[in-house]
Amino acid sequence: MIRVKVPLDLRAVAVGGSGAFALATPLRVRDLIAYAVREAIGTHAPHDKFVRTIHRTLTGLIAGDFTLDVDGRTFADPDAIVVCERSADVRFFLSKRRQGALNRRKAKR
Repeated sequence: MIRVKVPLDLRAVAVGGSGAFALATPLRVRDLIAYAVREAIGTHAPHDKFVRTIHRTLTGLIAGDFTLDVDGRTFADPDAIVVCERSADVRFFLSKRRQGALNRRKAKR
């Protein structure tokens, strides 16, 4: 699990005049992936490594190699919108391994 700090959308607060946007920020899944990658590889990692890692991660998500779990909600589309509060718990699940685990659970019942 990677805990990602979600930035406030100050522009939405200023334009809309609503403090509700300061409590919940809508983000695209691809932006959350970028924050998770930065958190995982560290702020001192070279920029080219950061860009390559994001590219590979987005390619894997689009190909269906894995799904992304954000605070208990599953996403497979990098353009999907997720609303987060101050932080988000991001988990990556391999599609094949997850299917195998689900099948084992069903077999036990």
